[in-house]
Amino acid sequence: MIYKIVKRLFDFFAALVGSIVTLPFFLIIAIAIKLDSKGPVFFIHHRVGKNGKPLPILKFRTMVVGAENMIKDFTPEQKKEWEKNFKLEHDPRVTRIGHILRKTSIDELPQLYNILAGQLSIVGPRPVTKEEIDKYGDKKDKILSVTPGLTGWWACNGRSDIDYVERMELELYYVEHASLWLDIKIIFKTVQIVITHKGAV
Repeated sequence: MIYKIVKRLFDFFAALVGSIVTLPFFLIIAIAIKLDSKGPVFFIHHRVGKNGKPLPILKFRTMVVGAENMIKDFTPEQKKEWEKNFKLEHDPRVTRIGHILRKTSIDELPQLYNILAGQLSIVGPRPVTKEEIDKYGDKKDKILSVTPGLTGWWACNGRSDIDYVERMELELYYVEHASLWLDIKIIFKTVQIVITHKGAV
């Protein structure tokens, strides 16, 4: 109980400070996105939150408008990769500025507002789609028992460099071993990864 209270207080104040500090950058990024391609600055990706509640994840748009409809036009190789990992290493839908935002993880910054709203935590399993959650099988309820995070054990231990089965194992490890110490360890590892861009797509 104490852990959950401390975690929520840290989440709120860290997200509040982060939102204030990064506000000037939001304007610069917004201009860059608008100059690079047609479409909105932000993109809402609908995921599954704690206890299966709908979770609208806020991100900077990194793909062309109508990207979700382009999946049907993937090559057989791309479709196979998508069905296995729910992402492509070389995604043709990603814009030029989108590549930079993803490589630096800056596209995730708007999720600070999801954290302020209590929909996300700084640390936790990354939120998944309805299609992805089915892959957890009988572990589905376990992964949905905690608040998803901006970063997590999978995000700082391989990210896009590992397959989806390994990702699920890492996410479940966090759920089973969540603690203040593990959260601190994940935050420091995440900072290192953001700086080196390791595992980013």
